Amino acid sequence: MKAFRKLGGDEMPRLSVDEYTKKDKHPITVLMHNIRSMYNVGSIFRTADASGIEKVIITGYTATPPRKEIDKTALGAQESVEWEYYTHPGEILGTLKDQGITICGLEITENSIPYTEVSRNSFPMCLILGNEVEGINDEVLELCDQVLEIPQFGTKHSLNVSVAAGIALYELIKKYKTG
Repeated sequence: MKAFRKLGGDEMPRLSVDEYTKKDKHPITVLMHNIRSMYNVGSIFRTADASGIEKVIITGYTATPPRKEIDKTALGAQESVEWEYYTHPGEILGTLKDQGITICGLEITENSIPYTEVSRNSFPMCLILGNEVEGINDEVLELCDQVLEIPQFGTKHSLNVSVAAGIALYELIKKYKTG
């Protein structure tokens, strides 16, 4: 029988922050708009680091580092992941579109498509994550090129925003790598 021994932190092939910043990233930017919980913000930073995406953009009343609540769940990822702050998503989304970046909301809407059906042509991409209760508001949805949804099979029809980010990011990376 094969034995499995958990690796200690010093045994894992970890990059330094400097090495990580120089590494090629997946062509995905996450935009967090009006995220209430700083713990969710930190968790999304941590997922952004783990998944190797290009950048995090913070807008609205979403808290920015440094904050102890963000630090608690980010575990240092707020230092390795490039990030920017804008008051409103409209300040940056037009610029991203001009750079050829597809703007995708992660939300359930009338014409949203399953996140598993995104095409390789949708990259580079900016994935917008909205408020934990209200989701992405209509004004921001109007700026999207596509809206992606994670199918829901229970009664709640929602996931925690940081959980949804993790699910979507890893599937999007898979789609980017395999077409």
